[in-house]
Amino acid sequence: MIISFDIGGSAIKGGIARSETDIVPLGRRATPKEDFAAFVETLRDIIAEIGEQPSRVALSIAGVVDPDTQRLTCANIPCIHGRTLAADLEAELALPVLIANDADCFAMAEAGLGAGRGHRIVFGAILGTGVGGGLVADGRLVNEAGGFAGEWGHGPIIASVAGNPPVAIPAYACGCGQKGCVDTVGGARGLERLHKTLHDLDLASEEIIDQWRRGEEKATRTVDVYIDLVASPLALTINITGATIVPVGGGLSNVAPLLAELDRAVRTRTLRKFDRPLVVPSECRIEPGLIGAALLGLKANAAAS
Repeated sequence: MIISFDIGGSAIKGGIARSETDIVPLGRRATPKEDFAAFVETLRDIIAEIGEQPSRVALSIAGVVDPDTQRLTCANIPCIHGRTLAADLEAELALPVLIANDADCFAMAEAGLGAGRGHRIVFGAILGTGVGGGLVADGRLVNEAGGFAGEWGHGPIIASVAGNPPVAIPAYACGCGQKGCVDTVGGARGLERLHKTLHDLDLASEEIIDQWRRGEEKATRTVDVYIDLVASPLALTINITGATIVPVGGGLSNVAPLLAELDRAVRTRTLRKFDRPLVVPSECRIEPGLIGAALLGLKANAAAS
């Protein structure tokens, strides 16, 4: 048995996994952001409540492990940012610890138990507040040892002109320090940013989507530009990885007509042509971070035995 954790900025969620078909979520606790000792104690308390010693701990976390140094970048939880977290937790908990990025865990969950079943190469895309992704090939997460594979949201790639008729798009500054990243336009905040640029209107993404679905002219223009901007980098990602399915998670994945439009646009731009949906809603709608971390932990246990 392993225990998996989904570590977020506000909450820590736990789960017990005995097999791929036996993954049971536990409750949640508030995340101690500033106190590492309290962070460890929260994990220790959840493990103790199970009443059984796990063989391994697997964490899904909104951060990236450097594959060279094994140090974690996790800006929203200061007490673990910059730590060699796996080694530190192993010393504290006396258990093997595996850590993976939350988008990677999402991709793993979709490849193993979701929309990616039966596909050799699965690219899991996140269209939430921002943009993320993870890559699974032949059932294995490419970032098993940490790393940045799948991060299609970053890099100066966004087109300077988009939509029909074409309109100039600024190279928006990104939180990663670059300009013109997919992350600046592809998530919910990006959709809002585009609407402000095109129409000088401040609307929440939910309002823009609602107006688009009702055929409102300005929202329709914004979504047209959005699809044009996002489809090309996603098609390029598919060409590079060879993915044959792209499950999508995050808030915007709940808008089925938007995903359908994106899928149609992407399939006109990929080198390999698909006569079926390629960009699809995720199927692991409940706790994909926990599921993905659990699958990674179970695979690590199997490899060690």
